[in-house]
Amino acid sequence: MKHYTNPNTAIWHGRVSNKYLYLHEKVRCTPLNEISEPAKKSIALLGYACDEGVKRNQGRIGAAKGPEVIKTSLGKFPNHLASTVVLQDTGTITCKDENMEAAQEALSKAVSTLLKKKQFPIILGGGHDMAYGHYHGIQNYLDSKKEGQTIGIINFDAHFDLRKPSDNNNSGTPFYQIATQSKKENCSFNYLCLGIRKDANDRTLFETAKELDVKYVLSDTFQMQFLDEINTWINAFIKTVDKVYVTIDLDGFSSAYAPGVSAPSPMGFTPQIVVECLKTIIGSGKLISMDVAEMNPKFDIDGQTAKLAASLLHHIIHTIY
Repeated sequence: MKHYTNPNTAIWHGRVSNKYLYLHEKVRCTPLNEISEPAKKSIALLGYACDEGVKRNQGRIGAAKGPEVIKTSLGKFPNHLASTVVLQDTGTITCKDENMEAAQEALSKAVSTLLKKKQFPIILGGGHDMAYGHYHGIQNYLDSKKEGQTIGIINFDAHFDLRKPSDNNNSGTPFYQIATQSKKENCSFNYLCLGIRKDANDRTLFETAKELDVKYVLSDTFQMQFLDEINTWINAFIKTVDKVYVTIDLDGFSSAYAPGVSAPSPMGFTPQIVVECLKTIIGSGKLISMDVAEMNPKFDIDGQTAKLAASLLHHIIHTIY
């Protein structure tokens, strides 16, 4: 596969216990073409090493190195997974010759494959353009089941990423692309954004959000003191869909927690509010797949952002199973 590389066993290292006390001892490196339907519950990590969309969106490039750094950081974390749960590194989707669209297509096919093989996919990026390929991978899988299930997108982010493409698509256009294609296919577009900042979205983006009936919570409300109300809104949104796809853009966090991102800001949200919301989403039983976007090791400080991403993943994998 042109836009794919097999998992790299060398990046999984850390303390050695010989008792599976750490995730690098637990993880299995399995190429996509060797994935089989498991007898046990299985989580599949897949990288999206592409920052072409960030480059097109005039952001800070470097996110193509994100997947490997997140995996390395996650491997050092303690393993509390049951022996009945499988954790797999299934390699990385890559972007060749600046062809972001081909990388998105490869990601879409990979996500569909993982879901068909009864895996829970977690995609690690990489620019937020990954959302377009990821969503369509879920959609193609659900369409193959011919059950007419609807997908709700929950995006933890400072940005709507609803820009209308001018010259080409980029990391700021994925959800507008999804909305446009949904309209053409006469499908509903169900999109909830948590942590939107007025200082990070221009007036036209708010107008587009209104036109598309996007639900969102502004950053000044996306705070721990309003958790009960936020969870009420999340639950109301989830009730309207059959499956939920969660995407976490690391640049939504304050740069105090996540300096290594494509578009940092000190005015972002905290990890605590995201963790609490994830508990609600996972508790619904509708979460089908998720991703973490915009990890940029080039600008990270003391591995803070990589550790944040890994901590979020650690929480998620130990909560879903």
